[in-house]
Amino acid sequence: MDELTCEIKEHIQPFERHLALQELQALTGASAIPVDGDSITASTFSVAKTVDADYLRRSLTYWRSVADGLTVQLRNEATSLVALNGASVKELTQRAHALVPSKLPKRRCLRYATHGLHEYRGKFFPQLVRALINVARLPENAIVLDPMCGSGTTLVEARLAAKRCYGLDMNPLSVFVSGVKCEALTLGASELAEAYDTLLETIEGQSGAHHERPTRFSANDRSYLARWFDQTVLAELNCVESAIRHIPARQLRDFYYVCLSNILRAVSWQKNDDLRVRREISPSPPGTATARFLAEALRSTKTVAAFLAERGSITAHGHFVREADARTATKALPQLLGKVDAVITSPPYATALPYIDTDRLNLIYLGLLPRKEHRDLDMMMIGNREITTRRLAELWSYYQAKKALLPRQTQLLIERIDQLNKAKPTGFRRRNLSALLSKYFFDMRKTLQQTLAFLRPGAPMFLVIGNNRTVAGGEPVEICTADHLGAIAESIGFRPVDKLPMEMLASRDIFRKNAMRSECIVSLVKRQ
Repeated sequence: MDELTCEIKEHIQPFERHLALQELQALTGASAIPVDGDSITASTFSVAKTVDADYLRRSLTYWRSVADGLTVQLRNEATSLVALNGASVKELTQRAHALVPSKLPKRRCLRYATHGLHEYRGKFFPQLVRALINVARLPENAIVLDPMCGSGTTLVEARLAAKRCYGLDMNPLSVFVSGVKCEALTLGASELAEAYDTLLETIEGQSGAHHERPTRFSANDRSYLARWFDQTVLAELNCVESAIRHIPARQLRDFYYVCLSNILRAVSWQKNDDLRVRREISPSPPGTATARFLAEALRSTKTVAAFLAERGSITAHGHFVREADARTATKALPQLLGKVDAVITSPPYATALPYIDTDRLNLIYLGLLPRKEHRDLDMMMIGNREITTRRLAELWSYYQAKKALLPRQTQLLIERIDQLNKAKPTGFRRRNLSALLSKYFFDMRKTLQQTLAFLRPGAPMFLVIGNNRTVAGGEPVEICTADHLGAIAESIGFRPVDKLPMEMLASRDIFRKNAMRSECIVSLVKRQ
């Protein structure tokens, strides 16, 4: 039988190399044989030619080339470097394809296509999603679900892999950003370039004009924003928002609303790298907000336009995103019961992030959620760390009554933290931890049960989850979330397949100091 020679990417971590060999074997049905070393060090592998070389070039994630032809994935990633070219947006759309071979990435590239459109805490790697799609051997037009979709990484990669995708999230900003990222893939490169030129012309033409926010703003929301933005900045934001509002096509309007959202934190008095909304008043010279937006709009336009010029737009129909609770997801998507081919998701971390609080300014300014509704939604979020004294007692009573639903190892963790915190005086937040942890694991149990109902028998679920640690009673306690969720999933009808530790890579986003200590990919399948 003929063989194909495949060259693996140089800039990948050990867990990615493991996935690279898994995806190659899954797509070919044959083992990869190292040519110039062993499986840990080789850069070149040979594999039996059971499929066409072009098919592998279109599909593989962690590979540089197949039979000396560059993979589509590598070319996709290169478009984000091509976008840094000093050419205008219009010139870029005409030259991107020719520039790609000279801009091949030599290090990890995570912001190609629409993945770089909005900063988002808790993002996971897009290449990881694509590799898992390959490992799962999903056919074209398969259904991929992410019931906690965040900023839409799974959805974007599923669409690029020609799968149908469904995403749910309770955070309105997550739903908006995810939907825009998917829709932007359906645009034409020249269409996006023209929209940017028109927007730039409009903003420059109305310099100094006064623009009020739309009437959807309540007096309470107006007052709140006035406490978090310099008045000059607000006036400039309103000018930009007015220009965006007059773009005729909704998909293009939404694209630039996401760009606007992405600068709000930076031009506000919110401390930029703080997950909580803490104010730090500083002067904002005139033109600051406008300049920030135009730079962000140009960067995003060039990145996505370069990708579309190289790859081409995808079919408009194929994604569905809506606001819904993963714990009751079957009510939101009853048509998918027993029909989903794979679930790929990165669940919230246990008591790690104030999810709605983090996005407060964006939710208000974009008109996605009034200020008065933030606290109630935040209290409902899975993994939330806010709680009232009354709710604390309710959660602990519920745990005592229902703890048999959780694996013994999870019970022991919760009760150890509770005992340690009771043994020594501690603050209110630490006293809450045992009850909040119990709520997190009960919530995730409900979510996993809902997920199980969606999947076909034998279909896989991949959880990309971070482990955590806390201090209870003065002692460090490891919270091995991946192990606990794996045990819960097994107890309700999943079969464990694998748990792959991921070496945490240096984060370059604004939340990098809040990153989890370690992550794992937990692989499960629905029992037949």
